[in-house]
Amino acid sequence: MLFERRSLASAKNFLQQYLSLQAKRKRLLKKARPSPLRDFLAVPFPPLEQLLYDTQILSVDFETTGFNAHRDQILSIGFTHLQRGQISLAHNYHQIINTKGLLSAENVTVHSITDQHKTTGISLARGVEDLLAALAGKVMLVHYAQIERTFLQQACYQLYGLAPVFPMIDTLVIAKKRKDKSLTPYNPAELRLESLRKEHQLPAHYSHNALNDAVATAELLMAEVTLRSKPRALVLNQYLL
Repeated sequence: MLFERRSLASAKNFLQQYLSLQAKRKRLLKKARPSPLRDFLAVPFPPLEQLLYDTQILSVDFETTGFNAHRDQILSIGFTHLQRGQISLAHNYHQIINTKGLLSAENVTVHSITDQHKTTGISLARGVEDLLAALAGKVMLVHYAQIERTFLQQACYQLYGLAPVFPMIDTLVIAKKRKDKSLTPYNPAELRLESLRKEHQLPAHYSHNALNDAVATAELLMAEVTLRSKPRALVLNQYLL
């Protein structure tokens, strides 16, 4: 009985959070001036009771100059579409962003994006516009939500004066819950994208490329979902942050 009460309380709390997310979207829509952000906010988020299998998911990854969204910049944006257990490679997106200032040697070493590369890139405004258009009506999938959520919110605030909300799935959180439930000690490094892919026997991929990591995250979600007894019966609200 105690477990049932906790489960009901948890479900009620999650529903309130989701309704709050929808309410915030509507409030921001009223405040937003005509812009790509307003177009994004005008499209309702997917319903909680929708099957995860049927949900339109956009797997997104950013490469950045650092981890502080207020101080650092987005270097590149990559995303791919996922629905009904299939990744739509035909609609993959990868763009380098023409950031301000010179890149550090550390940035170039990690991302292989040089100052020459970024001078041929698109503007942050164009990259964010493309992403918001692709994301409208979908759920954003990431690995470690702190980066994509905070950097995209900061970019939107910089460009449009508003920081939006997004329904999100985080494969790091999914894997952490699974490992915590097993009650077996593990190294936090095991939650890295490449480590989890190795655990699922997924092929190695070239990391620190925004599109490659977006595809790798989509594949990881499908691998995590297949561990459940009835993966096609899973409901969206079981995976949303």
